[in-house]
Amino acid sequence: MKKNLWMLTAILTTCGSLFFTSCSDDDNTTVPDVIEQQLQQMTLREKIGQMFMTRIESLDTTIHTHDYAPIKTQEVNQTMTNVNADYPVGGIILYAHNINDETQLTHFVSQIRRFKGAPMLCIDEEGGRVARIGNNPNFNVDKIQPMGTIGATGDPQQAYNAANYIGTYLYRYGFDVDFAPVADVNTNPDNIVIGARAFSDDPEVAATMVVSYLQGLKDAGITGCIKHFPGHGDTKADTHYGYAQSLKTWDEISNCEMIPFRAGINWGCQLIMTAHISLPNVSGADMPSTLSSYILQDKLRKEMGYKNVIVADAMEMGAITQQYNNVEATLLGIQAGLDIILNPYDLVEAFDAVVDAVNKGTISEARIDESVRRILKLKQSLRQPTSKE
Repeated sequence: MKKNLWMLTAILTTCGSLFFTSCSDDDNTTVPDVIEQQLQQMTLREKIGQMFMTRIESLDTTIHTHDYAPIKTQEVNQTMTNVNADYPVGGIILYAHNINDETQLTHFVSQIRRFKGAPMLCIDEEGGRVARIGNNPNFNVDKIQPMGTIGATGDPQQAYNAANYIGTYLYRYGFDVDFAPVADVNTNPDNIVIGARAFSDDPEVAATMVVSYLQGLKDAGITGCIKHFPGHGDTKADTHYGYAQSLKTWDEISNCEMIPFRAGINWGCQLIMTAHISLPNVSGADMPSTLSSYILQDKLRKEMGYKNVIVADAMEMGAITQQYNNVEATLLGIQAGLDIILNPYDLVEAFDAVVDAVNKGTISEARIDESVRRILKLKQSLRQPTSKE
């Protein structure tokens, strides 16, 4: 697959930069050594910036609303550039209202690629009803069936084909990460947020489909993300708007919800997104899993052996904001083990709070370094299709 001219320019520009390894084929430096070299060269603000992935609107401090869709921010303005100079975020996520057509998107992506922090460019493009490009009539791409429909076929090749098709056009438009597939098991028929976004109510079927979908994205040069750990399929409430919980025990979860997540981890997934659901019969508390060290550290990392990046679901969602303020949620999330804070309610406030916490010793710089190492490792693997170029 041929890259657009702007992408070639971006690659040439970033050779030897802070966030990328040498572009020379003769470079024999091992990846861990390169990551440590990058880390040592970074300022505290640059390191903390890598832990934030944000809406483009978060960089425009003249916007004072969280009802972003009517604003239709579709290009980088000077305020964003100025804010980014002090707040070099590690990732940008685009939503449907940020995307008009191919010409606009190509220009927008080229602007974002010039941001400080070398941000990963991310999108939710699952197929079905969650497809920012696929459901936009201005793009000449096929609509992909809901994952529940694909899962019902029992044919993992269909999951692969869907993901590879999605990944191919995402790669063409310059994206790095697709926040897909949904690895939830759709066990609760009253679930209003997952439903047909999940492959199946059978965890074994879901697991097979999840792995095939991840491989399809990878072969197109896109990094996938399995979500929403530890499983959003058994809940009734929607965490976009408020508190949600599952009353299952860990044994029950381990024998159902964890089966697709284990399959994704064993396959080698690079990103897992958390759910803001509470598991009181697992953690002994009503705290959302996103902010629970017991769920993220004891269960996901230690018990399940996951070693890569943990990204929060959007921290501006009601399940977080109705219980915690912006600073509390950010600091609790990092202390719990999040590597990436997605969409803090107020980026500048949250970013400054982390800097202040490190300077005061509330959060150690070693804790920041731990996450940044994972993020830099992830960034080294981006946009490298395995079967086409």
